[in-house]
Amino acid sequence: MSTTPDPEPSAPRPALVFDDPLDQQSSDDTDRGWGERPEGGDSAADLKRFLDEKPPHHL
Repeated sequence: MSTTPDPEPSAPRPALVFDDPLDQQSSDDTDRGWGERPEGGDSAADLKRFLDEKPPHHL
C-alpha cells in the first residue's frame, strides 16, 4: 500500500497532424514582401534597412 498521493494529470499532448505540408500555402508562396519598400521612408529608415540587410562580411 502506497501513501504517496497520485501524480497530477499532465497537460494533454497536442494532436499529431499528418496533413501534407506542401498542400498549405507558405509565406514564400505570395508576392508580398519581395523587395517592396515602405512608403514615406527617410534616411534613418534607409540606414536601418541597410544595416539589417548587410552581409556579415561587410563590416
